[in-house]
Formats: sequence, structure tokens, C-alpha cells
Amino acid sequence: MKLTVNNVKNLRRDSDNKLFRHVCSWVVERWSDYSDKTNIFKDVLYNGCQSGVVSELIWYSDTVKFYRKYRDEINELLKDAMDGTGIYSMKDLFGKNWDDEDPLAIEQYNQNLLAWFGFEETLRNIGLNFKSLQDYI
Repeated sequence: MKLTVNNVKNLRRDSDNKLFRHVCSWVVERWSDYSDKTNIFKDVLYNGCQSGVVSELIWYSDTVKFYRKYRDEINELLKDAMDGTGIYSMKDLFGKNWDDEDPLAIEQYNQNLLAWFGFEETLRNIGLNFKSLQDYI
């Protein structure tokens, strides 16, 4: 599929996943900020949410709110990632960033990591629909 704003809107319309629709809306909102539309995706996927490129996911108060709102969708993405990689340890998935003393992500630090993970994985899943992004994902 060609990367166009209408195709992103169509993906959003056709999905019943709240997180997927939210991230599609984020892409649409940034559309006019980029001459090369692939950079909307590459900026996040190469640098991560930790870079601040997703302005709504900078502060703990925002990432925790995001995590709590989309917890079910993020958990499904996490399950898919674990099944896909065969890695079932949060420490192995997230490395030194994961706080082992909070295995259930009750505290804000791990919720922040999971919010970033959820946004980035969802953006990657959206990008998989577009031929022009295949070399970057």
C-alpha cells in the first residue's frame, strides 16, 4: 500500500483497536510537518519515544496516563513480542531499563517503559502496511 494520509486514515477507520487508532491519529496530525512522510515513522522507530519526538509521551504523568488508558492493548503487544521472540523475561526484553523490583509495573518507571513500547510497536505495525517503509521496519 502507498503511504498516503488517506490510507493512514483508512487504517484508523478500519481498526477496532483504541491504541492503533490513537497512533494513526498521531501520524495524521504530524503529516504536514514532514516533506518525506517516511520520517514520521523513522524519527520514532530509530530514536524511540525516549528522544522526545512524541511530545505527548515525555513526562511521567503523561506516560503513566497513556499506559493506564491503553494497558490492555499494550499487554497484547507485549504478549505478541514475547511469543515472537521467545523471550518471556521483562528484564531480557527491556534490558537494564526494567526495574526488577517492580515486576508488575505498578510504579511509574516501568509503566513509562511500557507506554513507549506500546506506542513504538503500534507505529511499527502501522508502518508494516506501507511499501515505502518496508526497508526501515
